[in-house]
Amino acid sequence: MLALALGGFGIGTTEFASMGLLPAMAAGTGVSEPVAGHFVSAYAFGVVVGAPTIAALAARVERRTLLIALMATFVVGNLATALAPGYESLLAARFLAGLPHGAYFGVAALVAAHLAEPGKRAKAVATVMMGLSVANVVGVPATAFFGQILGWRSAFVLVVIIGIVTLVALARLVPPLAGVHVSNPVAELGALTRVQVWMTLIFATVGFGGSFAVYTYISSTLTDVSGLPHAMVPVALMLFGSGMILGNVVGGRIADNAVVPGLFGCMIALICVLALFIVAAHNPVTALIVLFFIGMAVTAIFPSVQARLMDAAGDAKTLASTLIHGAFNLANAGGAWIGGVVIAAGYGYTAPAAVGALLGVAGLIVLTIAVLLDRRRSTAQAGTPAE
Repeated sequence: MLALALGGFGIGTTEFASMGLLPAMAAGTGVSEPVAGHFVSAYAFGVVVGAPTIAALAARVERRTLLIALMATFVVGNLATALAPGYESLLAARFLAGLPHGAYFGVAALVAAHLAEPGKRAKAVATVMMGLSVANVVGVPATAFFGQILGWRSAFVLVVIIGIVTLVALARLVPPLAGVHVSNPVAELGALTRVQVWMTLIFATVGFGGSFAVYTYISSTLTDVSGLPHAMVPVALMLFGSGMILGNVVGGRIADNAVVPGLFGCMIALICVLALFIVAAHNPVTALIVLFFIGMAVTAIFPSVQARLMDAAGDAKTLASTLIHGAFNLANAGGAWIGGVVIAAGYGYTAPAAVGALLGVAGLIVLTIAVLLDRRRSTAQAGTPAE
C-alpha cells in the first residue's frame, strides 16, 4: 500500500507543481504567464488521452508489470520536463508525463482492493488516493520552495527522484498479481456506451474546471492581488493541500451515506467558496482561509463522483477507474485555458474565480439532467410488464 501511495504522491506532485511555478516557467521559456498555462493544459490532455487508451489496450497486461511500466513512463516524462530547452519541447514533455497518470491511479486502486484484508478494501483504495492529497501538503510546497531557490527545473528533478524511488518500491514490495482480474479491450470500452457514464464525466469536467481556473494562477493571484510575499506561496499551497486532505475524509463519509445528495451539496459548496474568493482574494488572510475551503470542497466531491461512475460503468471497472482522472484533468486543462483567456483579456486575477463559479452552476445543471434521466429510465423499467 505504501508503494502504491508513493506513486500517487509523485503523480500528484508533478500535476500541481506547474501551478506554483508558472511565473518562473513562463520567464524561463520566454512566454507570458497565460501562455505558460498551456503547460498545465498539456499535462492534463496527456491524462485525458492516456487514461482510456492505456486502460483499453493494456487490459490483458499483468497488473504489477503495468504499474511498473506506467511509473517508468512517468519518470521519463518528468526527466524530459527538467531538460526541455524551450516552449514546444516543454509542452511535449508535459504531455508525455501526463499519459500514465489516470491509468496508474485506476490500476493502483484495483490492486489495493485486491491486496487488502476482507472488509478493508475501501480503506486501501483511500490510502492510494491519499497520496494525491498529501502531495499538495508536502510535495507541491517542496517543489515551489526548491523552484524559488534553485530554479523551476530543480522541482521536476525532485519529482524524477520520487518516481525512481517508487519504481524500486513497486518492484520490491508489490507481489505478483496473477489473481487480479484482467479484462479485454472490448469489455472495457463497453462503458463508453452508457449514458450515465458520459453524464457523470461531463459533470466532473465542467464542475471541477472552475477550481482549476483559480488554482492554475494562484501564485500570481496571491502575490499581485492579495499582497502575499513570494516566500509565503509554498505555505499557501500547503494550506490548500490540507483542505484537500480534510475534504477527502469528509467526502468519503458523504459518499457512503448518499451519493447524489452529496454531489449536489459539495458542488454548491464549491460554487459558494469560488464566488467568495473574488472578494476574499484582496486580503492575504481571507484569501488563505477561502483557499483552504476551495481545496476541501474540490476533493469532497471526488468520492461521490467515483462511486457514481463505478455504478454506472457496470463490468468495465478498470476503464471507469481511469476515466474519472481523465475528466478531472480535462477540467484541469479547460480551467487553465479559460483562466488564461480572462486574465489576458484584462479582467485581472480574480476573474477566474467568477468564471469558476459559473462553471460550477453549469455542472449542477448537467447533474440535474443526469438524475432526471436516471429516474425516467427507472420509472420506465418499473412500468414494463414481466415476460
